[in-house]
Amino acid sequence: MNILQTIGQTMSKYFALIVIIVSVIAFLAPDAFIWIAPYITLLLGIIMFGMGLTMKLSDFTIVMKKPVPVIIGLAAQFIIMPAAAFLIAVAMNLPPELAAGLVLVGACPGGTASNVMVYLSRGDVPVSVAMTSVSTICAPILTPVAFLLLAGQWLPIGVGDMVLSIVQVIIIPIALGILVRSFAPVAVEKSTNALPLVSVVAIMAIVAAVVGQNQENLVTSGIAVFTAVILHNSFGLLLGYVTAKLCGLDETKRRAISIEVGMQNSGLGASLATAHFTPLAALPSAIFSVWHNISGPVLVSLWNRSKNEHPPDETEQTKSYTS
Repeated sequence: MNILQTIGQTMSKYFALIVIIVSVIAFLAPDAFIWIAPYITLLLGIIMFGMGLTMKLSDFTIVMKKPVPVIIGLAAQFIIMPAAAFLIAVAMNLPPELAAGLVLVGACPGGTASNVMVYLSRGDVPVSVAMTSVSTICAPILTPVAFLLLAGQWLPIGVGDMVLSIVQVIIIPIALGILVRSFAPVAVEKSTNALPLVSVVAIMAIVAAVVGQNQENLVTSGIAVFTAVILHNSFGLLLGYVTAKLCGLDETKRRAISIEVGMQNSGLGASLATAHFTPLAALPSAIFSVWHNISGPVLVSLWNRSKNEHPPDETEQTKSYTS
């Protein structure tokens, strides 16, 4: 397990670089990765099962004890990100598939990698974990509604179909993970060292599959979609922080909400786009998966540098996932 822990920790640390390298390889040799596409939903389910293995009821008790920061964060999560995606898509006149894909990743819940970023930035980790957990549980309702309202004119979809997909790839695997942890806590505790490695490999496979499917689309629309994703993520980080500040929250909660709003469960976006739309619609999610794992650490470094602080021990990263 020590070897797996070391490998997982190293891959998590250099995740962005590794995924960039894998993406380039997938772009140059797409046929080697396209076969993964039918398994994207399964891969996301594995990631979410791993997330369930790490979840505790205490993750939700913070909502009862200090509901205001979590409610503010959730409102910002499901309003700012979908709305920002819509405005960027309209302003840039993106093709319908890319526009809908951008809104879709914006309508997804927070990504689990955000918990690591909040910890390293010395933000409010309990609020971050609670936001990730609650936004994920709310996703079957809020994600389809946000997509329908803002992107339904580009790529129509049955709300029921999307709800069912999210329940299958998010809620059921997480619930199973929680149940397994409840009945076999000792075994789960021993296996957690391997979870970051499994998560990172799964996300790499998802990104590689989407890039492989979109080789030609990247040639024609690459600059536009990269620009849109960078703007989208930047607005999320900035407006999340500003919203928390305007609501009178302290600095630790501002950082937590900023990162939670700006970092999405892009794996879910890629899975939904692949299952219900076209490969092109999954491209914003794949690029988002890479970019938010670059912008997040950069923001953490800026915050810590301004305080002349050093990041905490990175061994804590072994308890989180990259999405």
